[in-house]
Amino acid sequence: MRKIAYIEIDTHAEIAQNFIEVMQDLEDFVVDYYFSKKIKDQIKYDGESVFFSDSSMVLEQLKFKKYDLIIVGTVHRYFNTFLTIAEKYNTAFIVHNINFTKVSKLSLIKNIFKEDFIYRLKLWWKEGLFYASKTYDKAKNLLVLDEKLCSDTYKFLPIFYTKDFITSDNKSLTIIIPGGVSQKRRDYRHIFKTIKDLNTSENITFIFLGKALDNELKMLEEISSGLPENITVKYFSERVSSEEFESWMQKADVLWCPIQQNTAFFSQQETYGITKMTGNLGDAIKYGKLAVFPQNYSSNLDFIVPEKENIIEQFHELKKISFDFHTKYNKKSVQRSLESVLNQLISI
Repeated sequence: MRKIAYIEIDTHAEIAQNFIEVMQDLEDFVVDYYFSKKIKDQIKYDGESVFFSDSSMVLEQLKFKKYDLIIVGTVHRYFNTFLTIAEKYNTAFIVHNINFTKVSKLSLIKNIFKEDFIYRLKLWWKEGLFYASKTYDKAKNLLVLDEKLCSDTYKFLPIFYTKDFITSDNKSLTIIIPGGVSQKRRDYRHIFKTIKDLNTSENITFIFLGKALDNELKMLEEISSGLPENITVKYFSERVSSEEFESWMQKADVLWCPIQQNTAFFSQQETYGITKMTGNLGDAIKYGKLAVFPQNYSSNLDFIVPEKENIIEQFHELKKISFDFHTKYNKKSVQRSLESVLNQLISI
């Protein structure tokens, strides 16, 4: 029996949830989960192997159990803590921003002054920010969740599988735009303009499935109040619960993912599909939905469809297509691949 610790005390609760679900029924592994309160509150799992943790506790907690492998879901802060873990144990970090793993101390110093100065100063003063690249270097393995991003340095960790559920028979074309409604990483202005310029008698529903804030929230309020009866826009001004997110995703006819190709993490440039994965990729696999991405998004996956000029006509065409997710992404198949990867990580 192989023993694994999975640590998530920072950000990616949805990835931790996927890992929990795909690890179920893998009899050769026992996993203990160490979650911060923020993460634990978002997780649907009440097993005895879930422990409350934080950066001040986790090192002491790991002393009491001998693990074959420790996986850390996010290494975007607490670098001093994770550096110690990486030096002591067989540790693998899930990487979300590849360029950030290689950032120099000089660049980090410069980036402190670019934005979020107080927060970044805290990371430097209390959490070992300048150890960031050293922390990644000390890990035995670095993992990515998009197979296209894997290389000799970054190993692919397969955790996304297509769930079984009853497909909705929607009366209107239902387009889901998953993710927080912010112009920072997605081109919502393009979506807003497309909706405002619509000239159709068909029933279409647009669901902005993520919390909307500030200017984007105001624009949604304005747009939704001036639309014809056959066009519906639904949005949320509060965080969408995992249950509601799942319910709406199951109802989607197609996903619309207006990813902005270039983004940044800690003022370090990253590129979606090249140095950074979008969560929309996992969404498409998990719920078995075709997804429309911008033309410039780099992908060789058949279920990622480049956006056409007449996108509404494209949505109607995609609604008619029955794409087979289950052959490659059924749970058993993904579990077999994951089991193989975990055994390799433990054997190193």
